[in-house]
Amino acid sequence: MSVGHSRVLASGAEGWFRLDDHVALVTGACGTLGPIWVEALLEAGARVAALELPGAPASAGYKALESRCRDRLRRFDCDITNRDSIETAAAALVREIGEPAVLVNNAGVDQPPDAGGARSPIEALPIEQFRRMVEVNLLGTFQVTQVIGGGMAARGSGSIVNIGSLYAAVSPDQRLYDHMPGDVPFLKSPAYGASKAAVVNMTKYFAALWGSCGVRVNALSPGGVQGAQDDQFKAKYGARVPLGRMAQAEDLKGPLVFLASRASSYVTGHELRVDGGFTAW
Repeated sequence: MSVGHSRVLASGAEGWFRLDDHVALVTGACGTLGPIWVEALLEAGARVAALELPGAPASAGYKALESRCRDRLRRFDCDITNRDSIETAAAALVREIGEPAVLVNNAGVDQPPDAGGARSPIEALPIEQFRRMVEVNLLGTFQVTQVIGGGMAARGSGSIVNIGSLYAAVSPDQRLYDHMPGDVPFLKSPAYGASKAAVVNMTKYFAALWGSCGVRVNALSPGGVQGAQDDQFKAKYGARVPLGRMAQAEDLKGPLVFLASRASSYVTGHELRVDGGFTAW
């Protein structure tokens, strides 16, 4: 094979993953995982609409992206639990940067071990906490999909990526957390995994419903992403993963771009687990 022909093939393969001239929307863009998805989409050439709660502080990761890519990254206020707020944000982003071709439903409520608030044994877990996780993680994702995905279906094209979790498929291993101090031991709430499992099921629903409209709907379920966790947690988690470590930001970007781009043009209704093999054993 000639060098020139090899370059053409390489260029063509790379082009499958490009999102040049596409508008992508990311909910919960200013938090922990949001900047990872935003950066991946920007690197693939997209213009990105970042949806976040009004007045919510931006993480250092998001601020860095904003300073580097101000011409292709715009923030819009949006509360995904409020239909009017979603419709207002959608109208503004269409007016200012164009119709979205990619939607990343990332916004959600988790329960980090170091989060503030009182701990409860399972028998006394406040129903308000459970309800809030379902309201944001499931109902919020549903409403954004209604508004943004409905527009995609009407136009005849689009890619939706719902952010799930490894806990959509398996129960939390509470032994990962049992070394953490506190009068009441930390307990990973059943609401988180239940809401994410529902998101994965809803992914399949919309994939089947809108497949004939040219809209693909998939889920990306990350494993634990390394951050400021304590060393004992990182060691325990790594021992539980076939690849022996927590996920890094770079591990997540390629899978997202794959699902968002035409590289996955015949993939829909799929849950892609990016968990280092956590759910394999």
